[in-house]
Amino acid sequence: MDLELTDEQRAIQRLARDFAEGEVMPVAEELDREKRFPYDLIAQMGKLGLMGIPYDERWGGGGADTLSYALAIEELGRADQSVGITVASHTSLGTYPIYAFGSDAQKERWLPDMCAGRRLGAFGLTEPEAGSDAGNARTTAKRDNGHWTIDGAKQFITNAGTDISGSVTITARTGDDEVSNLIVPKGTDGYSVGEPYRKMGWHASDTRPLSFDGCQVPEENLLGPRGEGFRQFLATLDGGRISVSALSIGCAQRALDEALSYARERRAFGRPISKFQAIQIKLADLSAEIEAARLLTYKAAVLKDAGKPFTLAAAQAKLKTGRLAVKACDESVQIHGGYGYIEEYPICRFYRDAKILTIGEGTDEVQQMIIARALGA
Repeated sequence: MDLELTDEQRAIQRLARDFAEGEVMPVAEELDREKRFPYDLIAQMGKLGLMGIPYDERWGGGGADTLSYALAIEELGRADQSVGITVASHTSLGTYPIYAFGSDAQKERWLPDMCAGRRLGAFGLTEPEAGSDAGNARTTAKRDNGHWTIDGAKQFITNAGTDISGSVTITARTGDDEVSNLIVPKGTDGYSVGEPYRKMGWHASDTRPLSFDGCQVPEENLLGPRGEGFRQFLATLDGGRISVSALSIGCAQRALDEALSYARERRAFGRPISKFQAIQIKLADLSAEIEAARLLTYKAAVLKDAGKPFTLAAAQAKLKTGRLAVKACDESVQIHGGYGYIEEYPICRFYRDAKILTIGEGTDEVQQMIIARALGA
């Protein structure tokens, strides 16, 4: 078992870290405060090749592996969670279904702009009454005269409402006990993008409800064989959990970084509070837990790259890292004391951002169901 990163993986990690520290960190607080989508950063990341890291160079991607992608998301998430989730959702949810299941014509149409960051992709699965119970989806698509007519609604969809959003891939019922995926371009008649949600965190990311009322797309916008939608979105979610786990590791690491920095500077009773055993225990425990969670996340990525089953490892990583991000931010705020509750301190933003990591991309309870099923329970 080789725990060393390759030269290519280290180069991508370094590229993402340098960009995150040099370009994202300086503007993260302002983006969050103004709830402003980071268009300039997306454009820069597109030019650097960070918007399509794990996809074939034939389609404009970086030609790298899943672990390299996870390393980049971790670094971006350590700088700002909104920027991190924008890239993660675009890559793992928006781009992946077209890359994995699309025809060459679909790939040629969509992937080059998506991998270059000129267009963002979105994935529409969740509905008002079908979140964790994705099989309860009610959006329908009926085939008629060379078109699919879509009716229904989606919610909590990331990246669908920006100026550079290109398309959303949605799940829809195309028959009795039959689910398929269809690509819906932005601007299609009958496809409406709602107002952005007022969220607790992730203020600089785009999250909205979508509605479809007699929305027609060409027959060729069907993604893969008809009736394969359920299998496709399960595979998409498995891979997406790796990226969200990496995002969570970035969040937890930043929480530890901020706690350690503050504890070294803050003095009480004549010495830095980092010298008090109570603080040292918190820092030491977080350090150990973050490293363990990081290795679990990397394991899931390596299994995926090797073509081996990774559903269990991805679910375990998602469960562990989301909870750890919440815990790390809570402990960091506690170490900061009153200052941790003040918006001028980065930990306040990360504290708000962390909770969604136990909900998005499958709740903790869903991960537990997946893990239990894999154990044969």
